[in-house]
Amino acid sequence: MCKSTISTFQLFEMFPDQETARVYLENRLWPNGPRCPVCGLGERITERKDGFYRCNQCKEDFTVRTGTIFERSHVPLHKWFYAMYLLMTARKGISSLQLAKEIGITQKSAWFLLHRLREACGGDFKKLCGIIEIDETYIGGIEANKHEHKKLKAGRGTVGKTAVLGMRERGGRTIATPIESADKETVQSAIHQHVEAGSTLHTDEAGAYAGIGDSGFSHDAVNHSAGEYVRDDVTTNGIESVFAVLKRGLIGVYHHASPKHLGRYVDEFAFRINEGNVKNHTLTRLDSFMDGTAGKRLTYKALIQ
Repeated sequence: MCKSTISTFQLFEMFPDQETARVYLENRLWPNGPRCPVCGLGERITERKDGFYRCNQCKEDFTVRTGTIFERSHVPLHKWFYAMYLLMTARKGISSLQLAKEIGITQKSAWFLLHRLREACGGDFKKLCGIIEIDETYIGGIEANKHEHKKLKAGRGTVGKTAVLGMRERGGRTIATPIESADKETVQSAIHQHVEAGSTLHTDEAGAYAGIGDSGFSHDAVNHSAGEYVRDDVTTNGIESVFAVLKRGLIGVYHHASPKHLGRYVDEFAFRINEGNVKNHTLTRLDSFMDGTAGKRLTYKALIQ
């Protein structure tokens, strides 16, 4: 076995069927034995057949899928695991059409499955610290490429696009999130939410960052308009490389992400970057992915409404 990854053939050997996948997931989510997702207790649990359990405290039947992104899915767990593997190891993601072909389900089911996986990618609320590179980008269609009836005809640049704020810890994690506006108040509020006080911020010269150094941070900026991109160790090249991968994936693989669902796509790319270090074995990354599935059920109705 490779020191940093496993092949699809090895993955199929590990999880050849639904049962092996179920046992693996139970051991991961329930390291101390089954726990009822309703009352949270694990003392009065009776094991039934086919992976079902009965909580004698609240009289509820449940499985390891209950209360997770897998709940009420008709897709077998070992196919879910393969989908997780594909999404995690693909540099720029995998389309629902391609995933449908890979695991033998409909494109509609694959689209829903992928959004549930993206739901598991979000929710890391640990703040960044140290040197943080911060920048914003805009996601949306190119005006010249739109059908005539969809053109906004309101100018170029950021018109009709959604702003995404990215924060990358030097040598650490990345947090990216869509924001309503790239104005000073919104941007600095997001920075205070996700970055520990006392950290050093590296940004460009945009007005949204003006005065951020007076609110508990050390602040250095590079002047892009003057052709400055690196000054000593001050740069935003790291977070800009994140945006480069994000846009290549959205344009080349997904083609379009509506503002409604953009947050989940951004979470997917951030998760893949954070968990994509080659020093981390693929199985370690897969375990991290599985840990994020608990408590994040997403229904089709909630997704499309």
